[in-house]
Amino acid sequence: MFKKVAFTMYPVADMARARHFYEETLGIKVGKVSMRGAGGWVEYDLPGGGCFCITTFTKSAPSTSGGTISFEVDDIEHLVGDLKAKGVTFVSEMIQSPVCRMAVCLDSEGNSLLLHQLKPKEAEASTAG
Repeated sequence: MFKKVAFTMYPVADMARARHFYEETLGIKVGKVSMRGAGGWVEYDLPGGGCFCITTFTKSAPSTSGGTISFEVDDIEHLVGDLKAKGVTFVSEMIQSPVCRMAVCLDSEGNSLLLHQLKPKEAEASTAG
């Protein structure tokens, strides 16, 4: 029986470059770090719950066509502008839905990240009809 998502993991090719992206460019606080030889595992425990990990242990290549992690954010417009100013590549325009807004960008390794912001509940009610 499945209980919950334990964590989301991305393979990375260059751990130092990937850590700089997640810790400095995105500003996510690092949790556990395990480095052995050329391999590494870094966990980022997010304040609202959930764990995101990057690793070189799997020897898998990063991919824009693989799974995508979605980070819930407070102010997607501001964050997208800030990340574009830092040189982050976005692969789509802002995606609008009745309940949220989303933007897809790439990390330093080529993995896809989705930034997600729920719309206020009253916005949902006004678009319903």
